[in-house]
Amino acid sequence: MQYFLCLAEEKNVTRAARQLNIVQPALSMQIAKLEAELGQKLFDRSVQGMTLTSAGEALVRLTAPILRDAEYARQEMAQLGGRISGRVSVGLITSVAQSTMARSSATVASRYPEIMLSVCEGYTETLIDWVSTGQLDFALINVPRRKTPLAAQHVMDEEMVFACRKDGPIRPPAKLRFDHIAKVDLVLPSKRHGLRLILDEHAAAIGIDLRPRLELDTLPALCDVIATTDFATVLPTIALRQSLASGSIRAHRFDEQRIVRSIAWVHHPRRAVSVAAKAVLDVISQDLAQAAAMASGFVEPASRNATSPSRNARRKPIS
Repeated sequence: MQYFLCLAEEKNVTRAARQLNIVQPALSMQIAKLEAELGQKLFDRSVQGMTLTSAGEALVRLTAPILRDAEYARQEMAQLGGRISGRVSVGLITSVAQSTMARSSATVASRYPEIMLSVCEGYTETLIDWVSTGQLDFALINVPRRKTPLAAQHVMDEEMVFACRKDGPIRPPAKLRFDHIAKVDLVLPSKRHGLRLILDEHAAAIGIDLRPRLELDTLPALCDVIATTDFATVLPTIALRQSLASGSIRAHRFDEQRIVRSIAWVHHPRRAVSVAAKAVLDVISQDLAQAAAMASGFVEPASRNATSPSRNARRKPIS
């Protein structure tokens, strides 16, 4: 069953066999044997990879929680001997993954060599589903408005800021309000994205309708668009950190109508969080807080936007 779940996660026989440290024919034989025993086709096979059938998806829902509980028991027994080990599967929203995952995964590998870490990115709603069905041990998400069936713990609050090209024509007013952004060409995440839901809810509360010219869910690409065009955006500071540090964009806080997104980690309430999972969570949370603090240092208050008259003549004010 472990072979089946690994292939379901990797969606590729070569990667799954490498992950399991077995040869590809052995993995294929075990999957074929399982399908014969169950009398069900579990995967659709194509040149793009392996896709779960409806029967395969049902088997994941039924077996993933059981194997995770068994893995938790194994980890707890290992902990009695003073070792922190085991497999940890984590889901991260994109803004967190791009900000911390390279550093966090390196720290986990160095500090906890017996932990096998698996990380994926996804939308908040998708990650909630994967934690609910046992495919992930925990996930870091944007806190949704609706109540979830999962246990949640607050990690941090982060301000969302206005950003545009550093040498571009957009000049925010001295007192920047959220409703000012309706007057510029915007690029924002799509309505599938948790960050867009936060922005739309805030816009509705103050009676404006956000109509972006461009929608991009890939945040690094969105930042590249801001750095090379006259579009503007509103994103959390950590999503902008690399572009801010390189000097390609500038970001400004709202003086009024500020927007704050909350990040929490969630896990299934009926499944214990292993020692290994807690260790990974601690590393990610610490790195996330450091990344947010560093990014925040690059952001200017809107009141600092005043420029000399000659420079103002070349810029397009937001009235």
